[in-house]
This record gives sequence, structure tokens and C-alpha cells, in this order.
Amino acid sequence: MAVAVDNTRVGLPRVLVLACGALAREIRDVAVANHWDHLDMECLPATLHNTPKDIPAAVDHRLQRAKSQYDQVFVGYADCGTGGLLDVVLERHGVERLSGAHCYEFFAGSELFAQLHEEELGTFYLTDFLAKHFDRMVWTTLGLDRHPQLRDTYFGNYRRVVYLSQVEDADLLERAADAARRLGLEFEHRHVAYGEMAIELGQFVDGSPREAA
Repeated sequence: MAVAVDNTRVGLPRVLVLACGALAREIRDVAVANHWDHLDMECLPATLHNTPKDIPAAVDHRLQRAKSQYDQVFVGYADCGTGGLLDVVLERHGVERLSGAHCYEFFAGSELFAQLHEEELGTFYLTDFLAKHFDRMVWTTLGLDRHPQLRDTYFGNYRRVVYLSQVEDADLLERAADAARRLGLEFEHRHVAYGEMAIELGQFVDGSPREAA
């Protein structure tokens, strides 16, 4: 899925952000807010989150073509469960990515995420995307729609759901709370906006750490 911001500003490098589909709205919002008219965004399927071992190969395949199409490329993924294999691919291409282990960390910020992790290891995290697509990305994928008795098998070691919201949206908040109820877990909401993701994108695109308005 490609989401292009008009690439017509003369003299600017052609920049691609190759990102996880779960970050499409957030990266687009940051790009528009900062008037990055020379930036294109292309997203790989968000469903790769369910098979993280496939992320490095998918990114590698796209980067092989991107070298001849763009002056600069940035990867909008954290490690995302690849166990360092994504970094091996990026090092070979000379490309950087978002820092951290996963999107929960760079949205929350490393300090807050470390605090949440220390408070309760058994935490299941939601972002805006996951709150909106909980049924498709979690409930149905794990077969809980067909075998609800598996809930305790999957989530028996969890104690709470923490919803790390990017925008203030009452509908998404209710969806996140409902997900916690269905999982039989306590619910906590932290509004974190775009966190370190926006700062790192700003540093890559134009060298200055700027956030979405």
C-alpha cells in the first residue's frame, strides 16, 4: 500500500518511509503536519505482525527496488519480534529504522514503557490501530471467535490491558476497554500521542525533532 505525499518540491531529495501498515495513519499525520511534501510512504501489510519472522524478507524485497527509486529510505518498524533479523537486513542496505523493540515502546517513549513493563510484566498493549482492528488482528486470528475457551490459554499469564492512544477518540477508547473486558483483564489508558516516533521521523527527514500538531 503506497501513500504518497506530493513529491514536486524542486531540489529536495526523494524520500521513502517504508512502514508497517499499522502505522499508516500516524506517519501520514506527522508528514502532513510538518509539510514534508517530498516524502512518500509505502506500507507493508499490518498482518505481518502475526508472523514477525516474515518481516525481514518483506522489507528486504522492497528495499532492493527502493535504492534505484529514492535518495533516502527510512524503515517505519521497530524490531517487532524479529529477534534482530530485521537489523541484519537494514545494515546490509545501510538503512535506519525506528528505535526500540516494538511500536508500544516508541509510542509510549522508552522511559514510560520501561515503567509500565516494570509495574506489570503481564501487560497486553493496544494502540489506536489494534483497538480499532482488535477482532481481526487478535480475536479472530487466535480463533477466540470459534473457541472462546482458549482465552485463558493465550492470556492466562496477563493481568491487564494498557491502551496507548495516539488520538483522543471516545469510540476507540470504548473499543479498547471492551477488548480488555473480553479478555478478562484489567484496563488502563495512557494517552501518549505519537511519542518518539514523530521525533525520530523529524530527525530523519529534515534533521530537526518535530512532532505532529
